[in-house]
Amino acid sequence: MNGQTNAPQHAHTTISRRTFLAGSLGLGLAAMLPGVGLTGCAPQNGSAQTAAKDEGEFDIIVVGAGGAGMTAALSAQEAGANVVLLEKMAVVGGNTNFAEGGMNASQTALQKEEGIEDSNELFAQDTFVGGKELGDKELIRYMCENSNAAIERLAERGMHLTKISTSGGASVPRIHRPEDGSAVGGYLVTHMHDLCTERGIGARTNMNVESLIMEDGKIAGLVASDGKKEYTFKAPVVILATGGFGANHEMLAQYRPELIDAVTTNQPGAQGDGIAIATDIGADTVDLEHIQVHPTVEQSTSILLSEGIRGDGAILINAEGNRFTNELLTRDKVTAAEWEQPGGWAYAVFDQHVYDDNKSIKEKFEKQGLLLSGTTLEELASSMDEIDPANFISAVTTYNDCIEQGLDDPFGRTASLNPIVNAPFYAVKVAPGIHHTMGGLKIDTATRVLDTSGNPIAGLFAAGEVTGGVHGGNRLGGNAVCDINVFGHRAAESALEYLSA
Repeated sequence: MNGQTNAPQHAHTTISRRTFLAGSLGLGLAAMLPGVGLTGCAPQNGSAQTAAKDEGEFDIIVVGAGGAGMTAALSAQEAGANVVLLEKMAVVGGNTNFAEGGMNASQTALQKEEGIEDSNELFAQDTFVGGKELGDKELIRYMCENSNAAIERLAERGMHLTKISTSGGASVPRIHRPEDGSAVGGYLVTHMHDLCTERGIGARTNMNVESLIMEDGKIAGLVASDGKKEYTFKAPVVILATGGFGANHEMLAQYRPELIDAVTTNQPGAQGDGIAIATDIGADTVDLEHIQVHPTVEQSTSILLSEGIRGDGAILINAEGNRFTNELLTRDKVTAAEWEQPGGWAYAVFDQHVYDDNKSIKEKFEKQGLLLSGTTLEELASSMDEIDPANFISAVTTYNDCIEQGLDDPFGRTASLNPIVNAPFYAVKVAPGIHHTMGGLKIDTATRVLDTSGNPIAGLFAAGEVTGGVHGGNRLGGNAVCDINVFGHRAAESALEYLSA
């Protein structure tokens, strides 16, 4: 890599995200994002070049302090780079804070210990097929082949994912989780943030990146704002890890109009900012129309009921008290089946065994009064609105009997066939909610952001949900955490290679 590209040439310019928002995505979207005006491209407080406070020079600027951004910052800093980490929200973590299930990885020591036969090739095939055969095979292959290394790197940094389970679309158990049943996202964010702080790369929060600076066709830094002042950060490398646009309903509605009023599991900062500022300097995008809706979201709070809970044995029951699908199909298929049910919702039903293995049930549902329970199935049924108790008892009994007698499941479920027999019994009412945006900036396996001619933009890298191509038309549960760890680290590696070229 020599740092040279055919990216658009700019003698010295800053390009605001207003052009992208007001143009290709519509004026409604522009009005939604903080600090975005509808008239002109000049910053509101004057020229960014003359008005912005100079914050100094760095080797690498990482934008976004979620899982991908903190991974990139840690890996770059470990290699000796001078790194600054910027985060537009008041807290770090981004959407990683809300990751519940775990991290998919193949050919791991834990799988071998438990006698699970897996391969990088099978993982890649599951990802490609689960993504409706639309994903970039090279990106998928890279992620899968480097997934075990990411698990080992996390362990070296004090983050141990030592419990294994199954998620929808996986041929074998490969979703790695914290041993104590904690949600993987909060676990990783806490540890990553502590490490960043210890190593002197604590995130500068409330710092919203407004534009990228280009000099002679290469990245030279960026302009950010805290809402009061503008700041210039200079660096030859920027790594974008700003997440997707799952909280931006108007942008979502450009591609899925029916989602304009849907609840979202995304944190409010997931507005597509990184896509906008990169597109303004000629970056290409891919798969923006592919938006994932998760089937098990509590509607009054937008809290996600982890796919790991179904992976551990929960079943779905409709308003009539009946099962209606294989609960471990891919998310798009389970969502479609759920939408076809009366009212478009379901109950996730499970027993004490599942409750004990998933801390989020108590922390996120029981403490907020969202968890129904009963010492018997009959008692649980009496607390569930709108269902037929006789159908419900029959559905659970049939499920249990098939497992006990070794019969085929009526809905074709073959994984995580754990009977619901350990009292007390529980239920959470759920329905689909916006969860993940598969599309974003177009990158190669070195995480270089590509322009619309297919050339890398010199000095610009990206990782995580801000990118597209990895997940195709549907993301498998557990693949986002793999994505951020594999490609966050790869972005740091590639940035260092670029700097040394």
